[in-house]
Amino acid sequence: MSFNNIYTHGFARVCAITGPVVLGDPAANARHVIASAQEAAAQGAVLAVFPELNLTGYTVEDLFHSRALQSEVDKALDVIAQQTRDLAILILVGAPLRAGEHLYNCAVAIHGGKILGAQAKTHLPNYREFYEARYFTPIEPWQSEQVTIGGADVTISACLTLRASDLPGFAVRPEICEDLWVPQPSAEGACQAGATIVANLSSSPITVGRARDRHLVCQASSLRGLAAWLYCAAGEGESTNDLAWDGQAMIYEAGDLLAQNHRFASGVQYTLADVDLDRLTQARLASNTFAQGSSCATNFVDFELFSPAAPPSVATLMRPLERYPFVPSDQAELEADCYEAFNIQVSALVQRLRAIGNPRPVIGVSGGLDSTHALLVCAQAMDRLNRPRSDILAITMPGFATSDHTKNNATDLCRFLGVEFEEIDIRPAATQMLKDIGHPFGRGEDVYDVTFENVQAGLRTDFLFRLANDRRGIVIGTGDLSELALGWCTFGVGDHMSHYSVNPGVPKTLMQYLIGWVISTDQFGEQVNATLDSILHTEITPELVPTREGEAPQSTQATIGPYALHDFTLFYLLRGYSPAKIAFLAQQAWSDAERGSFPRGMEPHSYSQEEIFKWLRVFLRRFFSNQFKRSTLPNGPKACAGGAVSPRGDWRMPSDMSAGPWLRQLDDLAQELGLDLES
Repeated sequence: MSFNNIYTHGFARVCAITGPVVLGDPAANARHVIASAQEAAAQGAVLAVFPELNLTGYTVEDLFHSRALQSEVDKALDVIAQQTRDLAILILVGAPLRAGEHLYNCAVAIHGGKILGAQAKTHLPNYREFYEARYFTPIEPWQSEQVTIGGADVTISACLTLRASDLPGFAVRPEICEDLWVPQPSAEGACQAGATIVANLSSSPITVGRARDRHLVCQASSLRGLAAWLYCAAGEGESTNDLAWDGQAMIYEAGDLLAQNHRFASGVQYTLADVDLDRLTQARLASNTFAQGSSCATNFVDFELFSPAAPPSVATLMRPLERYPFVPSDQAELEADCYEAFNIQVSALVQRLRAIGNPRPVIGVSGGLDSTHALLVCAQAMDRLNRPRSDILAITMPGFATSDHTKNNATDLCRFLGVEFEEIDIRPAATQMLKDIGHPFGRGEDVYDVTFENVQAGLRTDFLFRLANDRRGIVIGTGDLSELALGWCTFGVGDHMSHYSVNPGVPKTLMQYLIGWVISTDQFGEQVNATLDSILHTEITPELVPTREGEAPQSTQATIGPYALHDFTLFYLLRGYSPAKIAFLAQQAWSDAERGSFPRGMEPHSYSQEEIFKWLRVFLRRFFSNQFKRSTLPNGPKACAGGAVSPRGDWRMPSDMSAGPWLRQLDDLAQELGLDLES
């Protein structure tokens, strides 16, 4: 399979199919199943799920006991198997199956011209509008039955899981309606035993508020089970003697809604989504409590999904994919995330200050995003501790490239917040140090190398530590998660070090929205808001290298690459994804500015495949080579569920680990695609 195929990268397209049912006519319903499965396969799906008892209809009542109807069901299942034998798709249909004197409500699995097995319903509702115990027999967890359909033996069990041998991670557990709603659903145990996709065939009638309840239970089940949950309910064609049907369908993955349909619709609806099988298996691998205590007896049926048909060729992902995975494009969700992140930072700082005797926060303020936000956190912490903001000692330390714009913003911010503010010009001390170590700049030459930059960064931190000693304070670190991932900080006595850091869990792409949230919620008043707005519209720059005539000012992103791509890579690297998959996802998210949405206020833009590979390579090289900086991080709170890089928390790695295997995989792929990463 090619790089531009979702099946190369651990995805599986799945489909919940709702549509008209003809009551009591299995032959007509079989034709619908065949046509719908063919269409789903044509759209690249490898799993097609239909509603509960869709071969007969759920509401045929006492006709379930008709021998004529049962005979038609058996014929219909055989017809479906034969006429879909050339499709690379697993089909789950709802049908009543008779075994001796028992009738079971089943989900029947069909693939490659064969009936692979049937999952029988365990819990039969017999309350309110449901009377299933009148028609069906519940199957016990340990029980299995044999029936013959189309001349072949078929096993009916209570614990069926269909597992594809040629698509890693594709393991489907059928589930039938009520079995989802009981206190201990057996499908969740099947997830612990290895099922990654649960397909709920349902005939739940609709009442006011019921759709919301279905969402809640599917979301919770998928989150707890670290699985994808397909829900497919009966709709058009079911009897409306006393009930109504909405044909609701939805697909969740580990708590995230991937797709849902329009309820009460006429005709056939295909609810499609691409399930990330790697995400599920990686999450389970990282959660060592996931499979603990699993005692679910599971009947695995292994089959070749892509036999006789080849894997579908699907180039475009059909699932929500955030360009900024740390920054939700949904505004309400983003505001909720900003509220939590800001309060996590504030409460963490409050606890640390209380625990060590309430020293003064000492912070360097440059007029940039990170130090600005860290100062806001300090100010809020003082408010919560009922201490005056003047207890904060904020220092601005202009160097050789500090602009009047950033310096004025830092000055105004401190003045409007009411903190104690001082200015220390580091240029004399930096010049003396450069002279003492024999640097060309000390002899009057315009040499602006890494030593020139780090002397300034180191002096600023040195001043802060000595001021903290002198004023009974602690140094508050300002570096963010993105800078730590890239190693974009001066090690030791530099911006790498502090007594306590408040930003290490906040990525750069979220930082500006946190400050925007502070403005929109009016945390500090109009004057502060105006200054914050000016800071938000300032280029991200370390301001360490003077600008020569005719040159653009120093730009961080021009040097190390766009934070948009780096934060995207960081998010998925922390989840164990390979460089190839990260590149594929980045291409899906960033290649077309017109596709999908951007967070509010973000100008639409795109990156080419060459740019994606180039900056991914830069990230990998920097991430691995700068682990030594992360191994000696000061304390600071994790803020985002997307991860952190603390050596005491989310990320532990040897400081001398080689990036070789990751870079080789990326370089080999780039060569295969004909990309020149050196240009």
